[in-house]
Amino acid sequence: MQRNIQEDNKQEIEAIKNGRYLLKDSIRLVTDFSRTDQGLGIKPPPVEKPFSPDKPRVMLPEPGKWDSIKDFGLIEAIRRRKSHRKFQAKNLSLEEVSYLLWASQGVRKRVGEATLRNVPSAGNRHAFETYLCALDVCGLEKDSIYRYLPIEHELVLEFKETDLREKISIAAMGQFFVGSSAAVFIWTAIPYRMEWRYGQAAHKVIAIDAGHVCQNLYIACEAIGAGTCAIAAYNQELMDRLVRVDGDDEFVIYLAPVGKV
Repeated sequence: MQRNIQEDNKQEIEAIKNGRYLLKDSIRLVTDFSRTDQGLGIKPPPVEKPFSPDKPRVMLPEPGKWDSIKDFGLIEAIRRRKSHRKFQAKNLSLEEVSYLLWASQGVRKRVGEATLRNVPSAGNRHAFETYLCALDVCGLEKDSIYRYLPIEHELVLEFKETDLREKISIAAMGQFFVGSSAAVFIWTAIPYRMEWRYGQAAHKVIAIDAGHVCQNLYIACEAIGAGTCAIAAYNQELMDRLVRVDGDDEFVIYLAPVGKV
């Protein structure tokens, strides 16, 4: 028994070392960037996941032409920013959702195969897709999963799901406040978008980029009397299954419920 405990401790120590290594940038010194797919001249993957033209799409109110979104002082927004786990039983408007999507993943300009967005990304690779779990949003089907199309600034209806509030709360490790929100922003990673340029050095910066995206959501929420709470604790398999991604080439990496506070 003592030997097994020692062996378990060795495995745990090794896992911790590997985790710390991921946080460092030592891997950059041993990565041959000439052998990445970019270095080999392979065409980059698309910056937006393809969508079926047969699926219903929702045009979002155009950025900068929102009637209900007013300028909100940056200093005040940063001062008030905090995590919220209690939400009012109120809906979000389509205009408010449009604004939050634009703030967290909106495209400013297309430059060849790349996009310039409202959040920074390593190498301008933007490895994320944004899924919107619509629980109570005016103009959107309730209990439905949409995906944001940043280039078009539209939402595509991926599918409807019964008992979605309960299912997403269970997938979030029983954090039932998630299901009490009006909408849940779910970000998936498509790692090859970053691996194409950085190879094995891609994964640290994907994690860093996720923080940029969610922080913009936090700040943007302050302008509409809403709040959010970043969630990184969830059942990976259940959440991937709920969003209907394969869990390998695309998987959930972060989520954040949004509601009025």
